[in-house]
Formats: sequence, C-alpha cells, structure tokens
Amino acid sequence: MAHELIYSDATKLAELIRTREVSPVEVVQAHLDRVEAVNLDVNAVVTLAEGALEAAKVAEGAVLSGQDLGLLHGVPFTAKDSIDTAGVLTQRGSPIFKGRLPNADATSVARMKKAGGILLAKTNLPEFSYWIESDNLLSGRSNNPWDLERTPGGSSGGESAAIAAGMSPIGLGTDLAISVRGPAAQTGITSMKATHGRIPMTGIWPRAPHRFWHVGPMARSVRDIALAFSQLAGPDGQDAFATSTVEFDAGIGRQPFRQLRVGWMVGPGFGPVDPEVMATVQAAANALKEIGLFVEHVGIPALERDFALEVFNRLHVMEMKPAFEEATAGRKEDELYKMAKTMLSLPDTSMKDYIEAEQAAERLRDGYADYFSRYDALITHVLPIPAHKHGVEEFTIAGQTVDATYLQGATVPLNVTGLPGVSMRFGTSREGLPINVQVVGKWQAESTILHVASLLESVSSVRSLHPNL
Repeated sequence: MAHELIYSDATKLAELIRTREVSPVEVVQAHLDRVEAVNLDVNAVVTLAEGALEAAKVAEGAVLSGQDLGLLHGVPFTAKDSIDTAGVLTQRGSPIFKGRLPNADATSVARMKKAGGILLAKTNLPEFSYWIESDNLLSGRSNNPWDLERTPGGSSGGESAAIAAGMSPIGLGTDLAISVRGPAAQTGITSMKATHGRIPMTGIWPRAPHRFWHVGPMARSVRDIALAFSQLAGPDGQDAFATSTVEFDAGIGRQPFRQLRVGWMVGPGFGPVDPEVMATVQAAANALKEIGLFVEHVGIPALERDFALEVFNRLHVMEMKPAFEEATAGRKEDELYKMAKTMLSLPDTSMKDYIEAEQAAERLRDGYADYFSRYDALITHVLPIPAHKHGVEEFTIAGQTVDATYLQGATVPLNVTGLPGVSMRFGTSREGLPINVQVVGKWQAESTILHVASLLESVSSVRSLHPNL
C-alpha cells in the first residue's frame, strides 16, 4: 500500500482521502517514510515541515465529520526553498540566509493550503535559484533519482527529484529561464510555466527581473498540474503583474468543438538538439496526428532572427545583478558560491545593447503572435539532451560544442515572451533516461496546452515508469 501511495498522483490521493479509503495520516506518513528511506542519496529535501502529521490528523477529522473538503484535502506537497513558508525555514540555498524563518506564507503556498494541501517539506535549489544544477554551500548537491551521478536540473531540481523519487506527489517551483520545465524533463515528471502573471510571485525571492520570473506547479500527471493551476492562479493584490482573474476548469481532456491545429519544431532558433530528443518531439507530433489533430512541421522566423537566449542574457544581467549585490553586500567570500560570484563579476550591458535586446524581445513576441494566429499549440523539446552528469559545463550536441547555458535554448523564449508551456515525458533515451516534450500555447491559453498535454499523456507508453531507488 505504501508503494501505491508514494507513486499515486495528487488527484488520486485526494480521491482516496475523500472516499475514506485512506487517511491523510497514512498518506503523509508514507511520504515521510520515503524521505527517510531515499533522501540521503538524492538530497532533494532540505527541511521537513514540523507539524505535517498534526495537520494530517486535523485533515482526517474534517473527513470523518463530513466537512467540505478542498480539492487537495489531506494531500502533502513540497515547495522549493526560495518560496516563503510561515514558520518553516526558507534559506534560499545560501549561508547568507541560514536560519531564515518567514512569518508568512508565499501566496502560492497559502493557496495550496487553502485547497487542503499539507506542507511536507522544502526542497533544494542552486544558490539564489540561479543555475541549471541544484547545488549550494548550505545544503549541498541534489542527485537525479534515475542516476545519482546525474543532475535533476535547476533551479527547481530538488523539487523535481523529490517528486520523481516518490517523496512528494506535487509541489511548487520557480522559473526564470528553464527552472520548472528543465528539471521536470531531467527527472521525467510534469510541470507548467503558466502565462506570466497568472500565478502571483508574492513571497518568493529573488523576483528581479520581475517580468521573467514565474512560480509553477510540478507533479506526476497533467491532471495534477491542471488542478494545482486552478487553485494557484489569480491576482492577490500584491503582485502587480498578477492582474487577470482566471476562470479555469481543472477538468481536462475534453474534446474541443473544432480540430486543433498544432505545429512542431526543434529548430532552427533553439540551438543544436540531440537526435534522440528530436525523434521524441516528432513522435509526439505523430501521436497527435494519429488521434485526429491537424499537425505539421513549422518554423518561427523570429526565433531565427533573434536567438532568445542571447536576448535574455543581455536583459537580465542588468535587471538581476542589483538583487545579488544587495544580498551579498558586506558578506565574506566564503559565503558565496560560484553562481553568485559569476553574476557579480559580469559586466553591465551597455545601454545600446540593452535597448536592442528590448526591441528583439518585442520581435520575438510578435513572431509568436503571428504563429499563434494560425495554430493552437506548438510542440518542441524542453532540453536538447537528457539529464547530464554533474558538473559538466560544455556539451557536444549534434556535432556542435556549446556551453551549459545552451540547455535553455528552447525554454527561455517563453520567459522572454511570457507564454505558457507544459513539460511532460514522452520518451526514453538509450540509457534509460526520461525525455520530455514541451507543449507551448498563446497568451493565457493554459486550458489548450493542458488539453493537448493530456492527449499526449493518454497515448504515452512511459507514464507508469519510476526510478529504481
């Protein structure tokens, strides 16, 4: 029974609790036992939330007394350690913030609790949420449950590893350029970066540059992502970007009234892509075509004119560097890890380059708008390669040598433009590692991409696989 509980998705767990087939106490205890069993090797969980079992007992009482229950009633969830949790350490992957104890929940955490979720633990991340590996001086390096010698990604790598390893059914990560979608791809789980502003960033650090940061759900299934999004989205009166009221039905998979039009591409405009990954994207496209969608290979000329990763780099250094300078002011050298040092050493972007990057970002938004005037969704890769070994800083992909930042080539365009994207598994590499695809939609089209993702999930042959820990 314990194995069934730790690998059930959150929707199933909520159903089992609601129908009294299991108690919230059983569910929480099963996940605590799993953390004890595997976290020493994976190092995904950095802090357990005191009071989780007590909260589960209260949740059990609500079930037995027939009270109205939230959609996640009694279900444990985890949160990246950059997301504030009242009375639970939030240390942001840095000795600078060691012992930091917030007095209020981030909006996203508060909304998960309002839906009945029980905070179980905080998960690892890179220093200041800033790198594609989850490693820092305070809580060390997270490992991929599929292969401990490989990374679960960053910056939400601890969250992805915890979910993949059965330590958590659902959780919260943040995304600046890759950080919920890339880790999901490296561990074979599902995640979504919604349209910018859909989910408030209140109570999460850093937020600069505000226009690129997102918070997003990470889970085991598309329906879990839809459920979480239905609870997380909407303004909170504190995040100025979160202005749209969302009317969203958590039920997915319903056939629309017309045939959906879907394009697929792996480039040009994203950088080099491994043939196995390319084949997985094409397989996903073919699967959608076989079940009746209109699908064709496409290109987006704007991505070829302006490489989104370069545009992002020119913009965000100017906008994010001050947050690093403020946080590290007066601190000792040995309190800073490599990414903080790297960011602080980068030269400022010239005003001319900054303005040109702003104009390029506008061209990218226009390019996607043109594409979505003809199509409902876009299928791409998430990462150009499956999960890589720890510490690799240079890769040869399809005969081209690139540095590690190029792993963000297909994800960062959605941060520059603010568009939504779902990362979900659809393949397996020759080495047995997960390969995810990315389902991209137009502005505020989460319902559409979740529907397309659910169709892919329904025909996928890999959805029941778990790492052998």
